[in-house]
Amino acid sequence: MTQANIKIGIVGGTGFTGVELLRMLSTHDQVQVEVITARSEAGMPVAEMFPNLRGVTDLVFSEPKLATLSQCDLVFFATPHGVAMEMAPALVEAGVKVIDLGADFRLEDLGVWSQWYGMDHSAEILMSRVAYGLPEWYRSAIAQARVVANPGCYPTAILLGALPFLKAGLVKPEGIVADGKSGVSGAGRGAKVPMLGAEMSESFKAYGINGHRHLPEILEKASQVSDQSVSMTFVPHLVPMVRGMEATLYLPLTDPDSSQSDVEALQSLLASTYAEEPFVDVMPPNSLPETRSVRGSNLCRLSLSRPQNGDVLVVTSVIDNLVKGAAGQAIQNMNLLFGWPETKGLQQIGLMP
Repeated sequence: MTQANIKIGIVGGTGFTGVELLRMLSTHDQVQVEVITARSEAGMPVAEMFPNLRGVTDLVFSEPKLATLSQCDLVFFATPHGVAMEMAPALVEAGVKVIDLGADFRLEDLGVWSQWYGMDHSAEILMSRVAYGLPEWYRSAIAQARVVANPGCYPTAILLGALPFLKAGLVKPEGIVADGKSGVSGAGRGAKVPMLGAEMSESFKAYGINGHRHLPEILEKASQVSDQSVSMTFVPHLVPMVRGMEATLYLPLTDPDSSQSDVEALQSLLASTYAEEPFVDVMPPNSLPETRSVRGSNLCRLSLSRPQNGDVLVVTSVIDNLVKGAAGQAIQNMNLLFGWPETKGLQQIGLMP
């Protein structure tokens, strides 16, 4: 059942994902953003902070108040972890649907969540009403949910590339390596010395090798879909660009001599898995997808190779970390929640050059 125009609230509107939500929602013809919050910027016109929205919105940042947000049909949280879980229970009780672009609801195992995020989870009461927001794999659950946990950007790129082969049992669940590279917008908009232009420009480095918070999210979902315990070495890297994410996955083949491990068979599996998916583009074997080809779009591009016909399948995956990795995927989830065409408001083509 589809719904008519709905009222939207955005909590945490001064970050990159908040402004990206506003930019993309402005082209969606069935929503109206009623409120956007930011404590320290309350009273400031949104277009004053983000001049690209001049003439698009006359919204003013306000304090996040439950009384105001409860009048919305849907509230997006574009906030650090710990914020959404404090406000979401009251909003859900008031009949509001919630999409959290943060990490509060991404892990079903709340003990693991607490270990990685360093605090107790305060919204266990909601977990039975949460769906993981990767539409290509959790579509039916998303449509019925009250709370959607929008995936992290690295998990989006990695899971879309790895899940078809893990589910089919064609790659081993251990010995997987995920090499991720992200533009600096993935670190958020806050002032940090390592993110200064003079610090990160013309440089390239790994980070989070001994533990990145996206790893337990990736492992939990990969283990669920493949019905086996999955392990992985995940190494993220910071690259000197603003937008974009590339993940190179090294997947050890279960039976390299099997006909199912031929490049043609592997390509057929990947292509058939995503044949009806509007936001996943499976490229020909041995292609080299570029981040710039998806910049500004909600598209994930995938390609596979089997170097030297060896024992390892290599899958490359590219997304825009702020769109398919954040705001665009959140809008895709919104469309599912309200019974609208999944592509509504998301037909932007990648920006080149």
